[in-house]
Amino acid sequence: MHPTKRPSWFWPVSALALLWNLVGLLMFWKQVTLTPEAVVALPPEQQQIHAAMPDWVYVLFGVAVIAGVLGALGLLLKRRWARPLLLLSFLAVTAQMVSAYATTPAWALTGAASAAFPLLLIVVALLLWLFARRASARGWIR
Repeated sequence: MHPTKRPSWFWPVSALALLWNLVGLLMFWKQVTLTPEAVVALPPEQQQIHAAMPDWVYVLFGVAVIAGVLGALGLLLKRRWARPLLLLSFLAVTAQMVSAYATTPAWALTGAASAAFPLLLIVVALLLWLFARRASARGWIR
């Protein structure tokens, strides 16, 4: 298949994808390096959620952001391997968010309104994977 010309918006979307995922990587780092003093400074409901969170949910978080960063980098490098990495990121962030709500008192303590940001994370990860899939199908990445 011969590559077609990439649309002008390909580069800004790919760069924003990398920036978005780098912010996620920073949030992951901050979460896993949270000191006991920092946990005590959290609001009481956040302390309860933090205490109840299983370690394996953080593994999902790490997989989601590392795969997302590498996938976005793959887009910028015009590489097809971006697609499976962004799919892995989407699957991991979805599993992470579902698991976080299933294994902690997050829903009971923070209510439905707190689900907006996790849903946004899932939707963005899905859109990035769909973007990579389209880029691959159209020959924008090889």
